[in-house]
Amino acid sequence: MRGTRELAAWPRPGDPRGQGIGQAIEDDIMGRTILGMLVGVAVAVAMIMLVEMLGHSAWPPPPGLDITDPANEAAFAAFVAQMPLGAKLMVLLAWLLGTFTGALVGAKIARHQTAAALLVALVVMSGVLGMILKVPHPGWLSVCGLVLPIPVAWLAG
Repeated sequence: MRGTRELAAWPRPGDPRGQGIGQAIEDDIMGRTILGMLVGVAVAVAMIMLVEMLGHSAWPPPPGLDITDPANEAAFAAFVAQMPLGAKLMVLLAWLLGTFTGALVGAKIARHQTAAALLVALVVMSGVLGMILKVPHPGWLSVCGLVLPIPVAWLAG
């Protein structure tokens, strides 16, 4: 019975063998949070691409317009300006649904759920800002794309 009592008292104060346990647990928490953030961002980007592809199938760009070619920036800006309301709402839906799903997945993986969810929202917002600066969007769409991802991520996380 002597061995059982000694095992129950381990680690004793001042015993250097037990000091790494707390650090290992802390590293696990941080690792899961970083993993959640990375997976959440990847899921958000994939969801945005999927919803935007669905939008392009319903409201296709004009023939010959390669939206990925920077040389077509002026033509793409003209396309965005004349898109119907449904197509613009589909873009907003892509941003918000991407934020929600990415934040939800990231929060489920991470130990710091809110931090992971909000990071996903910030990454989506940075993408929205980049798109808005590159190609002019209607004011309401720009404001919604920059304001709504935070509350959406908060709900998901």
